[in-house]
Formats: sequence, C-alpha cells, structure tokens
Amino acid sequence: MGLLSSLRPHRRGALSGGGGGGGGQWQWSFLDAVWAVFLLAVVIFLALVFTPRRGEPLSASSSALAGATVPPCAASEVDLLPCEDPRRSSRLSREMNYYRERHCPARGEAPVCLVPPPRGYRVPVPWPESLHKIWHDNMPYGKIAERKGHQGWMKQEGSYFIFPGGGTMFPDGAEQYIEKLAQYVPLKSGLLRTGLDMGCGVASFGGFLLKENILTLSFAPRDSHKSQIQFALERGIPAFLLMLGTRRLPFPAQSFDFVHCSRCLIPFMAYNGSYLIEVDRLLRPGGYLIISGPPVQWKKQEKEWAELQEMALAFCYKLITVDGNTAIWKKPTEASCLPNQNGFNIDLCSTDDDPDQAWYFKLKKCVSKVSLADEIAVGSILKWPDRLSKPSARASLMDNGANLFELDTQKWVKRVSFYKKSLGVKLGTAKIRNVMDMNAYLGGLAAAAVSDPVWVMNVVPAQKPLTLGVIYDRGLIGVYHDWCEPFSTYPRTYDLIHADRINSLIRDPISGKSRCDLFDVMLEMDRILRPEGIAVVRDSPDVIDKAAQVAQSIRWTVQVHDSEPESGGTEKILVATKTFWKLPLT
Repeated sequence: MGLLSSLRPHRRGALSGGGGGGGGQWQWSFLDAVWAVFLLAVVIFLALVFTPRRGEPLSASSSALAGATVPPCAASEVDLLPCEDPRRSSRLSREMNYYRERHCPARGEAPVCLVPPPRGYRVPVPWPESLHKIWHDNMPYGKIAERKGHQGWMKQEGSYFIFPGGGTMFPDGAEQYIEKLAQYVPLKSGLLRTGLDMGCGVASFGGFLLKENILTLSFAPRDSHKSQIQFALERGIPAFLLMLGTRRLPFPAQSFDFVHCSRCLIPFMAYNGSYLIEVDRLLRPGGYLIISGPPVQWKKQEKEWAELQEMALAFCYKLITVDGNTAIWKKPTEASCLPNQNGFNIDLCSTDDDPDQAWYFKLKKCVSKVSLADEIAVGSILKWPDRLSKPSARASLMDNGANLFELDTQKWVKRVSFYKKSLGVKLGTAKIRNVMDMNAYLGGLAAAAVSDPVWVMNVVPAQKPLTLGVIYDRGLIGVYHDWCEPFSTYPRTYDLIHADRINSLIRDPISGKSRCDLFDVMLEMDRILRPEGIAVVRDSPDVIDKAAQVAQSIRWTVQVHDSEPESGGTEKILVATKTFWKLPLT
C-alpha cells in the first residue's frame, strides 16, 4: 500500500490547506494529467513484472526477500528436469551422445516456480512393498509397461504398476538371474557391497540385490522410455539419471566392487575403447565386470565381441566365464599391467592425472594409475559390515584421516539419535526410504542410519575435498555434485534431504563469496523432495533465519530448534515439511 499511496495525485486544496473554489475537490492541471498517466503506466508495468503467471520465471531475489509465495509451475512441468531438458539438448551435438549428458540452464534462465505433483498423486507406497508395486497415478506413463511387459519389467493392474522383477536379459526374474551370477561372482558372502548397474531399466536387478546386503547404484539416461529412473526411485531403489558420453561419470576411481551391464547397449569398444577405460577407472581392484547381452556371443557382432575380449586381456582381466550371452571378468588386484604390447595403443595416464576428478571432466584415452591397489582391493578391504566402521587405507591419505574418521562417525551417531528422539525426524519408520545427504563428507550420517530401512545418496560437493572414495570404501554410495546446479533426478524422489552447513554449498572455498543464492538451492531441494517429505538444514543462526524465510516462500512448514548439546550452541537446526498442495482444477 505504501507504494500505491505514494503514487496518488495530490489534492491541491486539502493538502495545501487552501480553500478556494471547490474546497476538497480535485483540481487537475494539464501537467497533473500527464503525471498521472505516467504513474499509472509505471504501476501497470510493475504489476506485470512482479505478478508472476503460473509457470513463468520469477526473480529469485524478489521472491525470497519480499516473502512472497513462489508460484506453481505449469501442469506440463510435473517432471521438470532442468539439466536434461530435450528442448535444449535437441540442439546439441550427437557425437558420443553429448546431447544426452547434463546441460544446465544458465543462471537466471530456469523457471522459478514450484513443481506440482501430477493429478491423482498420492503419498508413495512404503518400503518394502514399493519394491513390487507403486501407485499408477504418481507417474502415469505406460510406455514401458506396453513395450517391456512381456519381458517382466512392469505391468499395470488397477491403480498400481506391478514389478514382477524381470528384465530384457532376465525375463524370468532378477532373482533367478542373480542365482545364476552367484555361481561365478561372490554375491552372498559380504565380499562385495557396492555395485554399478549401467543402463538399468527400472532397476529390478539392484532392487533384488538389496536382500544380499549389496548396495547397487543404478543409472540410465532420459530416453524414449522417459521415466525408468523415476520408476526405480519411486520403488525405493538407489538410482540416478546419467549418461555415459563424453565425460567421466561423477564417481571416484576404484569405487565399485562390481560393474554390471544387462543389455545396456553401451558401445564399449567405440572411440578406441574409451567407455571400457572408464569402467576400468571405476572398478575396484579385484572387482568383477559382468556384461549380459550385446556384444557377448551376439549374432552380427562377432567383431565387437572379439575386440572386447582382446581389450579386457590388455587390461589383464581374467575371463571367469562365458555363459550364453553373459560374460564375467575379474580385474587384477595388483597395479595395472600396462604398459604392455596391445593393439589399441593404450597406455597409463601421466602422473598429473587425478583419477578421482570426475565433475565435468572429459574422458581420457589412457588408464589411470591405481594407488593403494593392494589395500583397497576386493578381498583386502574388510567384508561388509565391518568395512562400514573402520577407516580404509584411502582415509589414511587425509591429514589425521583415521582420527577424523572416528570423530565424524561418533558425531553422527549422536546427531542421528538426537534427530529421532528430540526433533521427531521419522528415520527408522515407513515414512522415510530415500534419503539424500547434500554435504556428506565421510558418510557419517549414512553410517549412523544403516540399521534403518533407508538408503542414502551421499553427495560430496565438487568444490570441496574429494572424500567420496572413503565413502565407497565404507560400503556406501554417492556422487559428486555442485549445488549451484540442479541435481540429476526427477521431481518428488526423496523422502528426507539433509543439508549440513548449507551456506558452504554455495560459497567459494577460496574467495568466500557466494557463487549462487540460498534460494536457488532450496528451490531445487523442493523440486526433488516428495510431498510431505522432510528437510533438515544445519547452519549458523543467521543462515537458518534466512533459510526459514525461504522455506515459507516455497510453502514448507518450518520449525527451528537448538542443536544437540555436543554442538556447543553454535548452530541452529531447521526441520521443515514440504506441504502436499495440488494445482486447482481447470
């Protein structure tokens, strides 16, 4: 009202105290009329600028600072993927699938709005029931069921999608397929804990490995099936939207105990074997490579199959078996046998190569040197669950690493207990399955919650020390990411998002200046948080005050608490719930 009242034309008689003809009546001159028309035009312009229509961009600063509620996106944006948008990627090069990798909008270009749920959305089916069925209306896309139903991927039954557990290379079910693999790969002994499933479909393979205490991170790109990763996450299975194209995958070196491809259609031998070289970077010494489907003994792909065997031999991989269209190799536990005589001119990378660098890092056509190969190899590293609580050799490379590991582990045991008992965070109940730790460091939160029916995506910010390898050594999973960009997942995929020292995610570690806004980060948290999901944010009192204002602008209900006594009172904790709102019927 202050702005509008200041734009009213003056009342000459009343405001000047003069009488004159007309007393309190308006006295207009020609200049008054011109001035009024100009001010009216200003008001209309400001109304058009600052009153957003549904789905249109809104200035982040104006929304957060004014305390206004951020508007909803259009109904067509229920599955908004800012960095995997085909409207942008269709204009990019198709060489090495570059156009299917992450390509984020420039700052200020993304729409600033709240992604709505689809019509008929319900609170997801709880785990473990969700492994087998989910609500149809939560993602009403039947294309996979139509195309892959005969292979046991999924089918619709009434108001549910049902997942029998099949896949293209295992139509009789993942459980039978796993039993077959277990003849050659020690899947049931605790020796293997972390797996990478490339081109995973709806992730039934990773889902059914969970009962063997194997944590498999499944990935696939956004493709013609559109929502396979979204289905996987709705089921409560660890999954990530990702494409193997021109860049390293956002994982540390020597991190996965096995890598699995079931008709993933990755051309391993293309581009002088660049994709097989990347698999080798990710596979832990002594780990297993499993490929089912092309080109293994596949008709009309005899040349590719021969080249694949030859290149695996150049890496000194041991061929364990070829069973039909499934081949299994074991990576040597010792350092690479390169350089050697091979037909691919592949050699070791130079000494300045850091194999853990993997955030927007181009693929290399050389094999990374293995450090600590003997200490972190499968068979040398502790079995699960012992490896969770013992610092690995990789942790010892950090300054005072073993001590930091122990202190961090103890700290998060106390914090998670405080969350449950004092803050009402429902870890350990059916309310929470998919958890994200936005600033994971050594994976302490995930380790403290390991007895709960959850899995945790441990995110190590790309601008911070690269500690993700230690997390994998513990038998946990995660990715590198920069929180000034959207995350590669669909909307409504996490039940709990935790952000420790949230302001450090946007601050440049050298200059200390902000690289983006707190509002941007929290808006992205809202996109990926499920309705009625929980956000827990820790930071200094002034940062939490700002976070609480932003939380209200994005329709979260907010409570601010003192931190646990061990923290010394230097932090506040925001616990917020995303409200379950819907677009009005039109």
